[in-house]
Amino acid sequence: QVHVVESGGGLVQPGGSLRLSCAASGSTFSIYAMGWYRQAPGNQRELVATLTSGGTSNYADSVKGRFTISRDNAKNTVYLQMNSLKPEDTAVYYCNRYPPWNWVPWGQGTQVTVSS
Repeated sequence: QVHVVESGGGLVQPGGSLRLSCAASGSTFSIYAMGWYRQAPGNQRELVATLTSGGTSNYADSVKGRFTISRDNAKNTVYLQMNSLKPEDTAVYYCNRYPPWNWVPWGQGTQVTVSS
C-alpha cells in the first residue's frame, strides 16, 4: 500500500518562508498528479496546489504567486515552497495524489503556524 509522509512545517513569522516535503512509497509515484492540501481548525480540507506528471501546476487563488509546487520523481518526493507567508496560511498541510479518486491513505500532515 502506498504511504505518504509530510515534513518541513514549523512556526514562522508573517512574511517568512517554509519548504514542505512529502515522501511517497511505491514504484508508481511518477505517473500520478500530486497535490498539497491544508486544513485549518474548524475548516474543511482544501486543495492548495497540484502538479501533474507532465509538469503542469495549478494553485488556489489564495496562494498563487506565493507558493510553488515541485517534484523529484527520482526521490518519490513532492515539495511545496511557501513564501510571503500570512497568518491565514496557518493549517496542517497534507499531500496526496490528485484527483480525489486516486487518493491513498492520508499521512499525519505537517503543522504550519504563521504568527509573530
